Amino acid sequence: MNQTTRPWPALWALVIGFFMILVDTTIVSIANPAILEDLNADLTSVIWVTSAYLLAYAVPLLITGRLGDRLGPKRVYLAGLVVFTLASLGCGLSGTVELLIAARAVQGLGAALMTPQTMSVITRVFPPNQRGAAMGLWGSVAGVATLVGPLLGGLLVDSLGWQWVFFVNVPVGIVAFVAAWRLVPNLETRVHRFDWFGVALSGIGMFLVVFGIQEGESYDWGTIVGPITVWGVIVTGLVVLVGFVVWQAFNRAEPLLPLGLFRDRNFSLSNVAISLVGLAMTAMPLPLAFYFQVARALTPTQAALMLVPMAVISGVLAQLVGRLSDKVDPKWVALAGLSISGLALAWYSALMGPDVALGLLLLPSALLGFGISGVFAPLASTATRNLPRSQAGAGSGVYTMTRQVGSVIGSAAVAALMGATLAAQLPGVEADAARPGGGALPVELAAGFSAAMSQSLLLAAFGFALCAVVVLFFAKPKVTVGWGEGAAAPAPAAAATAPVAAKP
Repeated sequence: MNQTTRPWPALWALVIGFFMILVDTTIVSIANPAILEDLNADLTSVIWVTSAYLLAYAVPLLITGRLGDRLGPKRVYLAGLVVFTLASLGCGLSGTVELLIAARAVQGLGAALMTPQTMSVITRVFPPNQRGAAMGLWGSVAGVATLVGPLLGGLLVDSLGWQWVFFVNVPVGIVAFVAAWRLVPNLETRVHRFDWFGVALSGIGMFLVVFGIQEGESYDWGTIVGPITVWGVIVTGLVVLVGFVVWQAFNRAEPLLPLGLFRDRNFSLSNVAISLVGLAMTAMPLPLAFYFQVARALTPTQAALMLVPMAVISGVLAQLVGRLSDKVDPKWVALAGLSISGLALAWYSALMGPDVALGLLLLPSALLGFGISGVFAPLASTATRNLPRSQAGAGSGVYTMTRQVGSVIGSAAVAALMGATLAAQLPGVEADAARPGGGALPVELAAGFSAAMSQSLLLAAFGFALCAVVVLFFAKPKVTVGWGEGAAAPAPAAAATAPVAAKP
């Protein structure tokens, strides 16, 4: 690292684009009911708008992390920003749900190019004892995005239409490009080989699993065509994913998934934990958006306002939690945050009825804000604390990929769960009940619809609870000494495995 590099301005420039990605996710969640109605789509198709994005986001991450190492994180980040911004324009111009799904897939590719570079730059320009603070800023950006996204989305959908939740990315993308061009340093690069066969295996396996889970209800969990069944598709996908891992173990050239990184206990457990967090965070907003806008007949803006306590509290506290993670064992910070998040969602689920006072629903939202503020920074700092800089791109790519894999599974699982609970609570009328725009639902439909969304929300609560169990097994972080060019010694955990840093 060039000693004149100013890490904080570089990070601020990068988080503009990161903020845009996060806002885009939360904006789309609040806009889903309007998209469903305007494009005359069904619930499964609208959820594919999210799943296609997440799938295209997750699959290339192991390559894009390495691509940042090879070409430089700044160049790859800027390329991804251009793809994301142009794809956002395409999303807004889509006239059918199929075109929207395709544009969202391209948008996901852009996000895949951008995201690993953010973590890679943090790992490479911040010393270990400052990464918690840097991750705290990263986490606070996520908190602010959860506030701005739904509110901005609600206002745009109510005033200009759902298309503008995508058009708004264009000016933000331009500003982000200029800031990154000026402030992000050109870091040293390394030569990498790219395992395209591994990419194909991981992509095919994940698509089959996601397709099977998300479309299972459409086929009554039976035959799709001929001898092909839903469960056959899911099992085949899992077998292909196992084949991917085996291939990584035998690929001696340069595997996509450096299995040696998983010898570090905290890196391994952090990846499991962040995948569960990705599942929970993706499974959470969709039932809430449909509950507020369909069962309670709120406008998108009003529905977004119900989430303000969560977003404000998590955004304010995330930076403080990041700094705390540098001073105490982040395991206990994460455990508290995850436990509170799970309890808050269980409380939410218990309250979600057709006539509960809306003010009462603000309380679990506020508690959820306290919980989420303690999740992202301690997990990220634990995962990356002892990674050698030479493997920053690979490590950040793996970590981000596992989070997105959890998000993809969460999107597919909540789609299946919502379909199943709607079918159970409103047999024969679930498709009409899920379509907004027709005014308040009759009491008997509102009760059934609320129960279905309440039950679906428990998937997110379960994800946070299981993640809390995982972090109990974190080891206390090792003390790191020496960082940067000319340091006396590398971190103890990295000393045995870190190769010589490539020359700039």
